Amino acid sequence: MDSQNLKQRRTDDPDTAATTTTMNKSNYKSKKDMRMDMAKRGLRSLAVAVAIPVSLHLLAIYLGSTDNYPTGSSKPFWFPPLWALRFICLASSFLMGLSAWLVWADGGFHKNPTALPLYLAQLGLNLIWDPIVFGAGAPWVGLLVSMGMFGTMVACTRVFKNINPVAGDLMKPTLAWVAFLAIVNLKLVFH
Repeated sequence: MDSQNLKQRRTDDPDTAATTTTMNKSNYKSKKDMRMDMAKRGLRSLAVAVAIPVSLHLLAIYLGSTDNYPTGSSKPFWFPPLWALRFICLASSFLMGLSAWLVWADGGFHKNPTALPLYLAQLGLNLIWDPIVFGAGAPWVGLLVSMGMFGTMVACTRVFKNINPVAGDLMKPTLAWVAFLAIVNLKLVFH
């Protein structure tokens, strides 16, 4: 068979090692250039990791929302204005993207295979909450979504904290925000 004639490549083989090191070092003039290139790739991946959830949230606000929000005297004093609520949701998406990038940079999506599905689940629930509550005017469904969002965010925070403690800590403000959104949603149900 052909597979019996294959040779295993070893790193201590002088021909293979010389070729590999020449290819890696020939692209850079110095260690500083190599570090700068790595930093640029890191910043690009960070920008993508943060821009995707924020852009998706902006799109969800734009396409799926109307101003179905209590105003004037029918609104409790502790309700934030709609613009503030949406701005803090965007900031929450930013923090989620940043924490996901930290987990990705540590190789956490490979270390713990539940991290990525939990992140995507809470991101998806976060994206559909605003159009359901303010676009469709369905606060009961929004309450169920916000409870699911809270549960997935608690699980995501725990998984992220095991991989990267800073990423887990960055998820805590978003967790508090989701708890507040659930209270706002509960008040909208009984409004």
